[in-house]
Amino acid sequence: MSRAEEQRVADTGVPKTADIGAPAGRAANPSRPNPLWALALFRSELTITLRRWRTLVLLGVLGLIPILIGIAVKIETSDGGSFGGGGEGEGPAFFPQITNNGIFLVFASLAATLPVFLPMVIGVIAGDAIAGEAGSGTLRYLLVAPAGRTRLLLAKFTTTMAFCLIATLVVALSSLVTGALLFPLGDVTLISGITVSFEEALLRALGVAALVALSLVGIATVGLFISTLTNSGIAAMATTVGLVVTTQILDTIPQLHAIHPYLFPHYWLSFADLLREPVYWDELVKNLGLQGLYVAVFGSAAWARFTAKDITA
Repeated sequence: MSRAEEQRVADTGVPKTADIGAPAGRAANPSRPNPLWALALFRSELTITLRRWRTLVLLGVLGLIPILIGIAVKIETSDGGSFGGGGEGEGPAFFPQITNNGIFLVFASLAATLPVFLPMVIGVIAGDAIAGEAGSGTLRYLLVAPAGRTRLLLAKFTTTMAFCLIATLVVALSSLVTGALLFPLGDVTLISGITVSFEEALLRALGVAALVALSLVGIATVGLFISTLTNSGIAAMATTVGLVVTTQILDTIPQLHAIHPYLFPHYWLSFADLLREPVYWDELVKNLGLQGLYVAVFGSAAWARFTAKDITA
């Protein structure tokens, strides 16, 4: 038994002598589970996920991106010029504002990482959730009572959702610290031209981070569904990341405008509307509704697939 399996045994109350060959969700000698087994299983899954070197490296890369952006802006504006030619182009013009107020590095970094880096990291974690266990030969053991298929899938789902928030907070906190070290802080002028206090801007930054994390739950659920389709963690991760890239490309093709509102990344940058006064809720609500739809559809598909799947590993 591996160290990870022993930790799950201690956390969930699964007896070490359980019959691994018994049908899914049953043990040869079932014991009464700990009343807090669900929380313990989630805690165990999250801890194991965060302790993996791959996860730590991915989070380290996410934390490094805001530092690189901040240094690049500092170097380019060291002679008193502006960054990026005045912020022309698509997307929120956060970059030219960084030199005036370091808190804009939070918004700029989230806008820079959301299209590719954040969803790719989430895709790796979600794609490996079930397929990785199957590939390593631990999935069959994890299905011994009191876990069961539905409960294990729920633990994997909640762990993936928690990781969405953790990854987003890593980017936001790294941005805030870097912005405070390299640039001045103070009252913030919102996109609509209204000036708010730094404290209120921090609250809005927290709200933006929460919205970005919620924007990732759609692709996270899709990745979890893909993970139930194969026993290869690498294949599931590659498929999920490939899907992220493909939908991003489709969302930029004008001729496909009819399907754009149904693509999970279409409203990702709508978090900028939280930096207006009053807040524009239209696209924010559409984004949350679309992510909820993906969770409902692909979450149900993942459950249907996993509960009927023939577990051989």
